[in-house]
Amino acid sequence: MLKSLKTKVAAAICISFASLALAADPVAELAKLSTQVLSLGPNGEKPEPASVVKLSAAELDKIKGMNASAAIVLHYSGNDWSQAQIAGLKAQFAAMNIKVIATTDAGFKPEKQVADLETVLAQKPNIIISIPADPVSTASAYAKASAAGVKMVFMDNVPKGLKAGKDYVSVVSADNYGNGVAAAHLMAQSLKGEGEIGIVFHAADFFVTRQRYDAFKKTIQENYPKIHIAAEQGIGGPDFTGDAEKAAGAMLTKNRKIKGIWAVWDVPAEGVMAAARAAGRDDLVVTTVDLGQNVAISIAKNGFIKGLGAQRPYDQGVTEALLAGYGLLGKAAPAYVALPALPVNRANLLDAWKTVYHADAPATVRDSLK
Repeated sequence: MLKSLKTKVAAAICISFASLALAADPVAELAKLSTQVLSLGPNGEKPEPASVVKLSAAELDKIKGMNASAAIVLHYSGNDWSQAQIAGLKAQFAAMNIKVIATTDAGFKPEKQVADLETVLAQKPNIIISIPADPVSTASAYAKASAAGVKMVFMDNVPKGLKAGKDYVSVVSADNYGNGVAAAHLMAQSLKGEGEIGIVFHAADFFVTRQRYDAFKKTIQENYPKIHIAAEQGIGGPDFTGDAEKAAGAMLTKNRKIKGIWAVWDVPAEGVMAAARAAGRDDLVVTTVDLGQNVAISIAKNGFIKGLGAQRPYDQGVTEALLAGYGLLGKAAPAYVALPALPVNRANLLDAWKTVYHADAPATVRDSLK
């Protein structure tokens, strides 16, 4: 009996000390993200900064004389991130006299992407820039492109079994893990370090969205003892807005104590906002990843979105195009290049937009700040 009592007392003391554990300082943690990359590559590669990817004037002149062609084979083009990637790619390809002969959208359907690759290969491009909708089921199609001598550079993820420097030139990514971390600290900051939250994640074998989910969840659990993850729901698309609205609506109906919901990127976050409006939850805090126009307007208006981790898709596209140049020249390239995360809230919204898109924020965003 005495031993049992001592055990219970010891456990109570441990619980007491755990409850007194200091949470992280979100402001300090967010500041660290601008100087580091937390992600590893899809095969565990250590990241190289985009600043190391350079072509000399002589190398650029040689590429211009090749009159090369390129195809952009996307998993999905229906968001601002994809359009910014395309803009960065096309701008840099134009500077290198590389003609973009096709831009495709698979709608997140691997079988459609395989068909797109077959159609593109018939046009005999020198370069393919792509991100596999599914790294396994698309692998043979990419292997066929590699065997045909096409120089491939990937966004974020690579087909299973293909090797950097042999089958493809390189992979370029945002710090998706870092952006998940940013979204977690921004959530904690808005909730003042306590409350119940929900998670809407991407229910697919997709490397970068898994990184975001893992980072968000781990950061909350390890740094904020008074924030409890009360519900999680995966969405598969292709109607990511509608799926997220249903998932978030179910969470809010089941648990009225939920104070915040994290969504895996901006399009699902729009569905979470719709669910919050339908539930009359104007107080709900939402954070996400990717700086799209609709979530930017919400931030500007002090709406549901309180902050997000932004990628740098325009710069990512420029870097991918430069690495394609490495492929044309036979120049050795780093296997994995990553750009740092960019935490965004209302205070830095306009500056962040310019960093992300290399253009001023649209009037809809600027006017919403007034």
